[in-house]
Amino acid sequence: MRYWDASALVPLCVRESGTEAARRMARDAIVTWSLSPVEVASAIERRAREKKLTEVDRAAARAALDDLAAAWTEISALGSVRDRAMRLLAAHPLRAADALQLAAALVAVSDRPAGHDFVCADDRLRQAASREGFRVLPEFEA
Repeated sequence: MRYWDASALVPLCVRESGTEAARRMARDAIVTWSLSPVEVASAIERRAREKKLTEVDRAAARAALDDLAAAWTEISALGSVRDRAMRLLAAHPLRAADALQLAAALVAVSDRPAGHDFVCADDRLRQAASREGFRVLPEFEA
């Protein structure tokens, strides 16, 4: 199983230095948290507000997000994710959204992360995922 944090999904929607690496990794099925689309949309809209995306690029990024979301598998077990996230917050220096992402990954693998991938561009979350037992895929610029 290859779990994708929202930070790793952004380069699949917005052309940036990590896009080619992300596309290569995305050839396999994508599993992510059910609220990842909100985080990715936030990143797209922030770039648009900062004038880093034209309106055409913004619309293309949102369409790419819609296409990805239609094909990926979402982890939506709120109670299970919440419970794990609470433990993760005590164990690692994570923000709430990152704890929820890592918790969703743990739910996806039934708390058996060994042999499973965690794709992420955030250093703190990458370290926590590795400490939890995931194989963290090679870093790429986000």
